[in-house]
Amino acid sequence: MKITEVREIAVRMSGNIANAVVDFSRHDVSLVALISNVIRDGKPVTGIAFNSIGRFAQTGIIRDRLIPRILEASPEEYGVDGTISPSALAKIMLRNEKPGGHGDRASAIAALELAAWDLKAKLAGEPAYRTIAQSFGRTPSERVSVYAAGGYYYPGDGPARLQEELQNYRDKGFTKFKIKVGGVPARDDIARLEAAIGVAGSGSNISVDANGRFDEASAIDLGNTLKPFGLRWYEEAGDPLDFDLNRRVIEAYQGPVATGENLFSVLDVQNLLRHGGMRPGIDVFQMDAGLSYGLTEYSRMIELMEAHGMDRTMAYPHGGHMLNLHIVAGLNLGGCEAYPAVFEPFGGYSSDLTIDDGEIGLPETPGFGLEAKSELAPWIEKLLS
Repeated sequence: MKITEVREIAVRMSGNIANAVVDFSRHDVSLVALISNVIRDGKPVTGIAFNSIGRFAQTGIIRDRLIPRILEASPEEYGVDGTISPSALAKIMLRNEKPGGHGDRASAIAALELAAWDLKAKLAGEPAYRTIAQSFGRTPSERVSVYAAGGYYYPGDGPARLQEELQNYRDKGFTKFKIKVGGVPARDDIARLEAAIGVAGSGSNISVDANGRFDEASAIDLGNTLKPFGLRWYEEAGDPLDFDLNRRVIEAYQGPVATGENLFSVLDVQNLLRHGGMRPGIDVFQMDAGLSYGLTEYSRMIELMEAHGMDRTMAYPHGGHMLNLHIVAGLNLGGCEAYPAVFEPFGGYSSDLTIDDGEIGLPETPGFGLEAKSELAPWIEKLLS
């Protein structure tokens, strides 16, 4: 098996939404393809993936640094027994890169490493979650718990619009939801939260996400205001690399917190575990393979969690898309975020998958099944044309 060509295009996400920090209307995503020399049904078997939602495309890094390294490598370096080794491909892409300084290169490498998993699964003729489970010695989950991540800020927004949005998610089968905080004055956020609970039925069905908006004092102040609502979790109150701030917020808030989506390496997670005050069975880890060098690095993060007494069921990866749905099922994680109405064409799942009482079944399409997602299919066709 040989990779004959590697392609990348930047795809702009749809929607005019924002969180407390970021306006997503200008964000795009790198959609990539690893084209192999294996021919089936008259076409080369091709791995498709993308870097994660909510960042930017990594066109320069992918085209200038990573693609040449892949194409210069011999097939023996990344191929084994007629298939591909995603971990070996990741090592090839990291050549001449210094330790640390992860940033954008972490998601650039992740896109191509995840495409290698898609290719590996397609070569085996099976859905990616089965390939992932077998590779890590696990039995895949039959169903996955999912929650609807929405509640962003829209122009002319208000509690009534938010209630309508969450009711639409309920009608789709979701029972748990996440909304944003920190983008408007606290009194307005609390009005939005109360409206959300009116749909969800209980604060325990609602999580709030500040996207790193606050300093320590403000994060604790908001936490004190949130305490009586008994929320599912309070997410990323302050800068994600200020582990001591996270610890102090936990001590003051006492309820469950969630963080990790902006940690891009095993060593970042090690520092969170050492210094961030995270508690077994209470706090939630949200690292995302699409932001952190791919599934190989992500699996090591999960192993490190377990070595520190944390259970992998407390891992809920950031990024509500097909890639992480397969990863959650393959690694038996706690659940998956879903973007049922935002971040198209990447957000959400293929239309053949239905939500029932907050859980979703798994697809049988070989690989990650991105081609079966109607919103994304035209872009994949463009990538491969």
